[in-house]
Amino acid sequence: MTQDETAAVGIAMAYHRAWTTGDLETATTYLAGDAVCHTPAGKLTGSTAIGAFMAPFAATLTGSRLLAAHGNAIEAMLMYDTSSSAVPSAPGAELYRVQSGLITEIHILFDRLPFALARGEVIRA
Repeated sequence: MTQDETAAVGIAMAYHRAWTTGDLETATTYLAGDAVCHTPAGKLTGSTAIGAFMAPFAATLTGSRLLAAHGNAIEAMLMYDTSSSAVPSAPGAELYRVQSGLITEIHILFDRLPFALARGEVIRA
């Protein structure tokens, strides 16, 4: 594969690296101003809203491990596991759509169970 064929993966990884290290200012530079983010809590529109959504979680991170990264020129999929002050493991995945070098759309999936367990909302069977 050429660099152009995997361009979205590089942009997605740079964005992921920035937010998982707490550098939301840099992370938002990879987002189009009108980017759309589909989260488990609902749809967000705009780089400012996405940054504001990511900031509280990013601030609690104690680590992040990239498990896989795949994609092509316009799409990338990252799977990762994070650790935070709240839980030792919180797996997630993000699908990115990239246009003109910027992320235009993100679909975020993450496992809410570790957080519900930590808050005592559910009991492990």
